Amino acid sequence: MASGDFCSPGEGMERLQQVCSKQLLPCNLSEEDLLQNPHFSKLLLSLSQHVDESGLSLSLAKEQAQARKEVQLHKTTWLRSEILQRVIQELLVDYYVKIQDTKLTSEDKKDFVWMRARLPLEVEEQLKKKCFTLLSYHDPNCDSDHETLKAAKVWKLAEILVSEKQQCQDAKSQQKEQMVLLEKKSATYSQVLLRCLALLHRLLQEHRLQTQSELDCINAQYLEIKCSAMILKLRMEELKILSDTYTAEKVEVHRLIRDRLEGAIRLQEQDMEKSQQVLNTYEVLGEEFDRLVKEYTQLKQATENKRWALQEFNKAYH
Repeated sequence: MASGDFCSPGEGMERLQQVCSKQLLPCNLSEEDLLQNPHFSKLLLSLSQHVDESGLSLSLAKEQAQARKEVQLHKTTWLRSEILQRVIQELLVDYYVKIQDTKLTSEDKKDFVWMRARLPLEVEEQLKKKCFTLLSYHDPNCDSDHETLKAAKVWKLAEILVSEKQQCQDAKSQQKEQMVLLEKKSATYSQVLLRCLALLHRLLQEHRLQTQSELDCINAQYLEIKCSAMILKLRMEELKILSDTYTAEKVEVHRLIRDRLEGAIRLQEQDMEKSQQVLNTYEVLGEEFDRLVKEYTQLKQATENKRWALQEFNKAYH
């Protein structure tokens, strides 16, 4: 194919789409398909030079046109004969009805010479009536026209009917093209709609997840603050209970007892430290060492008892 077939990418694509929508209807290719297959697109353009608008090869289209002309010629000849035959049959039927209703002699009924001479005029008159009837059906406003004007309109009626028939065929072709375009646009619209729906679904999912994460953080902060408030409230209740339970005098007495216990614990710890030093010094001794161990154990036990008493006191105080 010559390089001149593509004036520009836009014009080439437009021409190719026209070829697919008119000459190669079974292809039904989208613009995306054509762009993705450039060699196939060139093949379609090359093929379009050898087919007509209906998709037939040029030689076959020429033969088809010639056959249509011959069929039309035979059809016209047959229609002429058919019309004449029907008109003559109608005239004969009318004539038969008349002679049945009229008292005629046998000689009058066998006067075929007169009937043969009258037949062309009767056929012409009958054809004229039928033509005027057809004209009146096509153009009801011509009923009041003169007979000469009607004859002139009848003379052009065939061309008018052919023109109107061609217009109808062109309208049908355009309608067919529009239907093809409508189907393509409908398919494209459906695809775009599905993509939009998928995008909307993804946006909704992302937005929902993001919003859910933010909402979870806010809820966590709220629960943390609420927990802190509950702890403070419990501490307040505990202090209130302690304040209601212990008076200032009791608190002072407890403080003195605690100070004494702490002093006693310090003395016991000092004694225990001294005993530990003695134990370290006399570790090698036998029975004397056992006695010192017992003494150290008693001191340690007494210290632990006092420490426990101090802890319980602190618990009761707080």
